[in-house]
Amino acid sequence: MSLGSDDFLQHIRYEKRLSHHTLTAYAKDLEQFSSFLATECNVSQPDRADFRQIRSWIVSLVESGLDKSSVNRKIATLRSFYGFLLRRKLIEADPMAKIQALKTSRKLPVYVEEKPMETLLTDVDFPDTFDGVRDKLVLELLYGTGIRLSELIGLKTNDVDLYKQSIMVLGKRNKHRIIPLTQPLLDLIRHYSQLKETEFGGKADGSVLIVSDKGVAAYPVLIQRIVKRHLTLVTTLSTRSPHVLRHTFATHLLNRGADLNAIKDLLGHSSLAATQIYTHTSLEQLKKTYDQAHPKAKK
Repeated sequence: MSLGSDDFLQHIRYEKRLSHHTLTAYAKDLEQFSSFLATECNVSQPDRADFRQIRSWIVSLVESGLDKSSVNRKIATLRSFYGFLLRRKLIEADPMAKIQALKTSRKLPVYVEEKPMETLLTDVDFPDTFDGVRDKLVLELLYGTGIRLSELIGLKTNDVDLYKQSIMVLGKRNKHRIIPLTQPLLDLIRHYSQLKETEFGGKADGSVLIVSDKGVAAYPVLIQRIVKRHLTLVTTLSTRSPHVLRHTFATHLLNRGADLNAIKDLLGHSSLAATQIYTHTSLEQLKKTYDQAHPKAKK
């Protein structure tokens, strides 16, 4: 990669503080783009590409059968990259100015209905062991606060304020937000902390809240396995990921009358537009209720 690419990746890692997953995706996108430029356009570095060569790469991605949302993510990578180069005055003009994202049909968020979630967190038996309580805490935190996978892993022990009954979350763009906790969730955190101390005798990583069976900081695959294993008990959804619990958190709040701006702040969205997708889900729920209950609804 070029010096500009390396600088950009360092920038999003240390200054933007994007997640490891996002950083890896950006690096892969730039590597693929650089390879295309070298083999198809005889251009040695991405900072030397013009909009025609960028457009050719996008066309090649579409022709290869890559779905539009994935192509748009790669376009977003290039938009961030060239914006960075422009701000650093490493290029004179932005070649992305004439590039537009592909039009896609917006997918509704996948979420778990209230009854299955209640069954999972109330009726499913979690062993009163370190890993059993840890697994339940993971589910309760994701569903009870709507935090992202990366935010859960990044939670520090000191981020939990037992007195104010809240947690401080470090989100995207290095922004902090405060999320309230219910009393049962606070009690679960206390119990988990006691079991963690008993299990590891102070040898666990004390700086982070959630740790693995070996006492080190939790990692994405561990959390994904916990969520998938337990959601499988109560739902047949094809997607059973931590992000589904984030969608479930927001959808249940909206369905029960929560203010959209409040949900936006809890989720850590930078604009209301990102949160408004949940209104479509709520509307679908209303339509379903109407079809089932109204005498004039189509049978």
